Formats: sequence, C-alpha cells, structure tokens
Amino acid sequence: MSRASRLSGFTTAISGDTDLNVGIVTAQQLITDQTFTFTNLNVTGIATVPVISGVTTIGSDVVVGGATTALVVNGDARVTGILTVGTSSLTLNGTDGTVSGINTINGLTYPSAGSLSNRNLIINGAMNIAQRATSVTGINDTTIRYATVDRGYHAFNSLGTWTSTQESDAPVGFSKSWKVECTTADASPATDDYAILVYRVEAQDLQILEYGNANAKTTTFSFYVKSNKTGTASFELSQSDNTAKQFITTYTINSADTWEYKTVVIPGDASGVIDNNSGVGMQMAWWLNSGSKYTGEDSTDVWEAANNDARNNSNLGLGGAVNDYFQITGIQWEVGTRATPFEHKTHADNLFDCQRYFQRIQAGRVNSPTIGYAESSQVVVQIPLHRTPRVPLAHDVSGRGTLTKVGDIAVNAFSSSTNNVTGIHFFASIGNALTLGLLTSGSFTNGDAEIIRYGNSGDQVVLTLDTEI
Repeated sequence: MSRASRLSGFTTAISGDTDLNVGIVTAQQLITDQTFTFTNLNVTGIATVPVISGVTTIGSDVVVGGATTALVVNGDARVTGILTVGTSSLTLNGTDGTVSGINTINGLTYPSAGSLSNRNLIINGAMNIAQRATSVTGINDTTIRYATVDRGYHAFNSLGTWTSTQESDAPVGFSKSWKVECTTADASPATDDYAILVYRVEAQDLQILEYGNANAKTTTFSFYVKSNKTGTASFELSQSDNTAKQFITTYTINSADTWEYKTVVIPGDASGVIDNNSGVGMQMAWWLNSGSKYTGEDSTDVWEAANNDARNNSNLGLGGAVNDYFQITGIQWEVGTRATPFEHKTHADNLFDCQRYFQRIQAGRVNSPTIGYAESSQVVVQIPLHRTPRVPLAHDVSGRGTLTKVGDIAVNAFSSSTNNVTGIHFFASIGNALTLGLLTSGSFTNGDAEIIRYGNSGDQVVLTLDTEI
C-alpha cells in the first residue's frame, strides 16, 4: 500500500515512502524497524495504543485529542515510571513521588538540600547589629579583634592602619554593610604581615554538616562585596579541630565601587573533624592583603592540611594606598549546592543571637553585700552567655576605656566614702546571672549594703560582656 487518502482500520503492512492520513485509528500494536517521520499528525478517538516501538521521530507538531499546540493531552494522562522534562533533567518519579532538578519556583531559587528556614549558619550576616560601636579607628594589629559589627573579626598584623565602620551603604534589599578602609598605606608588606576579615562559627552549630563521614554535606557561601580594587581575591575556610585543615578558593571583583554578588561552593570533608562543643568549628576568611609568607602556592579547591603558603594565593592587594576599602554584607552559608535568597531575620532575632557572644548592660547602680575586701556584684544578663566572659569592660558613650582604668567602676557604701575598684577577683556565670568579684581600695563591714556604680557620677555607662570565640 503506497498511498491512501483516508484509512480507517487496516492490517496490511506499510513500507517504503508512504503518506499516511489517519482519521480514527484503533491500534493494538505498531511495530517497525524503520524510521517513521510524521508531520502534523492528528490522531483522534484513540481507545488504546498499547505498544509503539521503533519510532524515532514523530514530526514537529503532534496533537493528541484535537488541540493545536506541540503536545497537548486533553483529559487525564498517566506516566508510569520517571518523566524527564527538558535538558535540565527535571524529573518526576511516579513510583516514589519525588520531584528533582527544580531550580526556581515563581522566580525564587529553590534549595538543593537542607531545611527551608533557619538555613543561614551565619549570625548577623546582614550587618544590622553593631553593639560595640559603629566606627573604630587605628586598627593595625591583633589587639583590636571585634570592633564594630557583631561577630565580625578583624585579623590585622602590621599591614597599614584601618578604620572599621558599620555603613548605611548597601545593595538593594539590605540596609547595612561592614566596611574597612585604609588610613595609612603599606605598599610593601613584610613577609608576615596580613589584613583579613574573619567570621567564626560555633562547632556545635555545625553538626548538620556531617564532616568526618561519607555523607559530609556540600555547602554554599554567598555574599555581596564592594571595593575600589578589582581582581581575584582569596577566600579561606579552616577547621581547627582537625589538626589544622584548610580549603582555599577564590572569587573575583569585576567592577570597582560596585556591589557585586558572589557565590562559592564548598565540598563536604569526609575526613573532617568538627567537635560538638562551644569552640570554633569553622573559620572563614576574606583575605585583603598579605606578605609573601601567605602567597606562595596556587589554590587547590580541596580540603588539605594547613599550609600558610597557599592561604592568600590570589592577593587582592588592598591597603597599598590610602582610601583602599572593602565592604561586605549579605553573608549566607547554607547546606546544598545552590545559593538561595538571603534569609532576613527581624532585628530582635538578630540581636538575640548576637547577645550570646556580646552584651551591653546599662549598669547604673547595683546593690550588693560586702565580702571582706572583695566586693561582690551580681549582674543579670539578657540571655545566657556563650561562656563566662574573659574580661568585663566598662565604657561610657564616649568610649572611656576598659576596667584597667581604675575609677571606671566605683563602689559606694551608704555610710562611707567612695572606694575605687582596683582589680577583678573572680567571675561566676550561672544561667542569666553573672557574679563579679571586685577588689576595692578600701574595706567594708560584712553584710553592709553598697551601691556599685559603673562609671563616674553623671556618666551614661554600660557594662559590656565579651564571650566571642
């Protein structure tokens, strides 16, 4: 049968170059060892077509059920097995009910792994909280670590002098950023010099990464960056629990003075170690500049034993000139291979998280009993601290200094003259209560009621408690 204008029901074999116009076909089986090309095939009224095998192409416009678009099923349809859609490997598995390969839903990037909420492992990634100060100058060594935005750590060693600020300049969707700007340049850093911005994550918050076994999770960093310098910069992750291990990679600043969005994917470390405690589980570092000690080897993009030579292999070179600056915000670290939109939190939630590591308490006056020459003062903190503070610091709004300035904390008895604090005898921290043992310049009678005033009369003073890791 070479040609037919209309065919309804047949059993004769079709072979060769054959035009086939089909009105109503009820077929039990169509088997061919040839290639059939059907163009504008319109098949209506099909009851059952159990088997079609050997067909390579069915034209460019297949209509099922009388519609007009490329492939439309009017009525119910069932796929038994796995349906793969397009070239992006979107699959629908009808057996176990799973859908995989989704990138976006209604324009929003969908995570590839992990939970949908509380995804971000970074606290204060939007730089909204700055309890200590909004601007600190003269940063040039390791004595000033945490200065402005909460959880943001300055690691600087003799490479220029810098000012750290919380800025209102930020990309769309954000209101704050963290900025460091060079005020004294160092065009030729010494071998051991460095300038780094650091963030540290508490180890017990990272157990979801499953480091140390075959299921170690891949994670993704995303952040917005802005600088007057362009070029490739180093980004480092390090594990201190794993006898010092590091992962070095890079990102590129393409345009000067422009907010740019960057993503970095970090493979899980099947041989990694992150202890389940309150110490440092992971440290991440944005390298700004360094001496030659840290620039000797190329990036490897693999977890490896700590090696100073590779830590800043792509040196951005910031700080070689006055007014060099680096700004960052929107830092997010999440499980999965895909960066999702930044997880914004309320100001109250951000502050609550930050207060685990640092608190400012409006001290004013505190009643307490005398214990010999060691005055005992109990302070109620907003939330339990990360650990007992290293040193309580007394500041007024102008930044009077630390407790080492005798007189910043005065102990006044109701019936005697003022006695100044000369030292700290002990700390004790239980839940929301922090007890300070303060050595004073005079003695008191046991059981007397005193007033401890943090700062001199008239000062607006707060007690600051620092438990950063």
